[in-house]
Amino acid sequence: MDLSLVIPVYNEEESVQELAEWITRVCSAHRISFEIIFVDDGSSDSTWDKIESVAEVNQMVKGIRFRRNYGKSPALYTGFAAAKGDVVITMDGDLQDSPDEIPELVKMIRKEGYDMVSGWKKKRYDPLVKRVTSKFYNRTARWSSGIKLHDFNCGLKAYRLEVVKSIEIFGEMHRYVPMLVKEAGFRKIGEKVVEHRARKYGVTKYGLDRFIKGYLDLLTVGFITRFGKSPMHLFGSLGSLMFLIGFIMASFLGIKKLVFVSHHLRAPLITTSPFFFIALTVMIIGSFLFLTGFLGELINRNSSERNNYLIKGKVNI
Repeated sequence: MDLSLVIPVYNEEESVQELAEWITRVCSAHRISFEIIFVDDGSSDSTWDKIESVAEVNQMVKGIRFRRNYGKSPALYTGFAAAKGDVVITMDGDLQDSPDEIPELVKMIRKEGYDMVSGWKKKRYDPLVKRVTSKFYNRTARWSSGIKLHDFNCGLKAYRLEVVKSIEIFGEMHRYVPMLVKEAGFRKIGEKVVEHRARKYGVTKYGLDRFIKGYLDLLTVGFITRFGKSPMHLFGSLGSLMFLIGFIMASFLGIKKLVFVSHHLRAPLITTSPFFFIALTVMIIGSFLFLTGFLGELINRNSSERNNYLIKGKVNI
C-alpha cells in the first residue's frame, strides 16, 4: 500500500463524508493506493455514526473509536500503530487541510527521500490569539531544537512508515513531532507551503489552556531530547555545582573563624551569619539534585528501551 492517512476527529460530523470523498478523488486520480484511518477522539455528536456509514460504501475507510476524549496525541499514536502504507500523512478533520496537497507530499517522501515533511500554513485563517501564540511557539521551538521549520504544529504532515513506528507521541507532544522525529535519528526533515482553508463546519477546539500546556510540553520535549537517556548529565551537573558553591561559602566562613582564633580575637559565631544558612540550603538542594539524577539513571537502566539502537535491522548475523 502506498499511503495511510491518519485523521483525528472530534465532533466533526459534518466534514467526515466530504473529506473522505475528496481524499478518494485525489488518490484515485493519481493512482495512489491508500487507506483512511479516522480516529474518533470521543466525539459527543454523531461523528462515529458518520464514519461507520462512510466505511460501508468506501472500503478504504477505517475507524478507531475512543471511549472518551483523550486528545490529539493519543489519537495520532493509535493511528500510527494501525497504519500500513509506505507513506503516512496526517491531517485535521475539519477540512482546513486540503487533500490536494497529498500527491506532492507523497512525492517528497518517496522520490526526494525525506523522512518527514511538515506543512507550512503561510496564510492562515485561525483566530488572532492562535496565530500569535503559534508564532511564539514556533520561534521558541526553532531556537531550542535547531530544526528550521516555520510551522511545527501544522496538522498536515507526511512521514515514512518507519518514522511513525519509531516515535511515541503522548500528552500534547503532537505540537513538537519534528523534535521527536529528530531525536529518533531521522534527520532529513523538509517543509512545504500548504493551503490553509477557512473552517467550513463547526467551531475551533483551540482554547487558552493550550497556551500553558504547549509551553510546559516544550520544556518536557526539550528535556527528553537532551537528557532523556542520561538524566545524571543535567541533575548531576547542577547538583554538583550547587553543592560546590555551598561548600565554598561554608569553607569561607570556617576559614574566617580560624583566622580570628589564630589571632586570639573574639570570633563571631558562624551560625549568626546568614551566609551559613544560605550555604547549608544550597548544599542540601545540590545533594537532592544529584540524588534525582542518580535515581533517574537507575530508572533508565531498567527501561526496556535502553538498548534499542536498531534502525534498519540486521543482515547475515
